[in-house]
Amino acid sequence: LFVKGRELYGLFQARHANRKLDYLVVVEGYMDVVALAQFGISNAVATLGTAATGDHVERLFQSTGRVVFCFDGDKAGRQAAGRALENALPHLRDGRSVGFVFLPEGEDPDTLVRSEGPDEFDALVRDAQPLSDVLFQRLTQDIDLSTMEGRAKLYRDARPLLDELPPGAFR
Repeated sequence: LFVKGRELYGLFQARHANRKLDYLVVVEGYMDVVALAQFGISNAVATLGTAATGDHVERLFQSTGRVVFCFDGDKAGRQAAGRALENALPHLRDGRSVGFVFLPEGEDPDTLVRSEGPDEFDALVRDAQPLSDVLFQRLTQDIDLSTMEGRAKLYRDARPLLDELPPGAFR
């Protein structure tokens, strides 16, 4: 059966085009996958109009050890990144990594690859921010860490997210 929250547009084609997938790039729309493929980037997939779910993340990690989420630089892109981050936490373990690319305001993968070329897009993906950096930035965004109250708030906010990590080194 077709379940929207489990399917990834372009995953079959990415597996078929790449003997070994060093990483997969998850973009927001299927038209971004099509545009990237037109420019020779064959390891892009998209969720089908939904936020990245835990099922999506697990399917991605069945194909590769590195997943890079690429989002538009607007508010909606940041919110989508937050959901992807939260849904990725329970699936992290040794040998798996998650990165994030935030495109400039008004850009999406389609427009970026058309204006800057595939090499520029690849460079952005290679320099993706690690999940840990994005998590820390998100948690400390409105917190003054120089105060005891700020550090207590950080602990309170971080604890539920860290509890989502599987037991082991990541936790």
